[in-house]
Amino acid sequence: MELTITQPDDWHLHLRDGDLLKAIVPHSAGHFGRAIVMPNLKPPITTTAAAVVYRDSILKALPSNSNFTPLMTLYLTDTTSPDEIKLAKRSGVVFAVKLYPAGATTNSQDCVTDLFRKCLPVLEEMAEQNMPLLVHGEVTDPNVDIFDSEKVFIDTVLQPLVQRLPRLKVLMEHITTMDAVKFVESCKEAVTSGSKRFFLGTDSAPHEKSKKESACGCAGIYNAPVALSLYAKVFEEMGALDKLEAFTSINGPYFYGLPRNTSKIKLSKTSWKVPEAFSFSFGDIIPMFAGNTLEWQTSLI
Repeated sequence: MELTITQPDDWHLHLRDGDLLKAIVPHSAGHFGRAIVMPNLKPPITTTAAAVVYRDSILKALPSNSNFTPLMTLYLTDTTSPDEIKLAKRSGVVFAVKLYPAGATTNSQDCVTDLFRKCLPVLEEMAEQNMPLLVHGEVTDPNVDIFDSEKVFIDTVLQPLVQRLPRLKVLMEHITTMDAVKFVESCKEAVTSGSKRFFLGTDSAPHEKSKKESACGCAGIYNAPVALSLYAKVFEEMGALDKLEAFTSINGPYFYGLPRNTSKIKLSKTSWKVPEAFSFSFGDIIPMFAGNTLEWQTSLI
């Protein structure tokens, strides 16, 4: 069995920086045409000028024959200004702003502490500029059970936000609960439903092995090399292969107001074994499904 679809994009990707960036960016570039690149570096990407510099470093790390396009984001802080949003929009390289609740994930310690009290003018300017807000949706209150953190965030932050700023384009990333699915759109199986409101974002997040296997292991799964194979498997099992292209390649550009990729990718029902590890001078990165056999292979046409 083979499928030929429009080349997908990755609308949520961690590329890191330095040697790690150089090591892993070819994996994403070999599958995806574009990617929304997360800004939670050290220091975080909080300005358009920093985003331009980071973008240049990504482009320099790409294989010589790659047409991969990084789409940059800004890291929202308590001190982000409306003028910075205007500058970001004019730059042509910044496509969204990322909201991390302070302390919620890797390198989020510098982020927003009070969205409505400190960031409302910025959010209003984002609505004016049609600049999407990408939301890491969880509360960090220690009194809230971790399994309720997404629902409480929806109730206390997201619902009031969309009611207050209905023109603001909001994307809730890596949702994990039915509460979140219902918030976006009520349906039994969101990903394979065919709804334009859902699209591909791998959240591929590499860390060197020793930083994962430690007393306080870094969060994140490195799935860039296997993501499309796994998406094809899930859609096949759900009897929804006819909806795969919309999820991987059409709905995301529609949300961001961008054209679809003109290149194509082929998915073949051919077994292959995921490497046990990817080894680099700085250490090993263990991919998702390491050492396992997957049923679908992908190749650019």
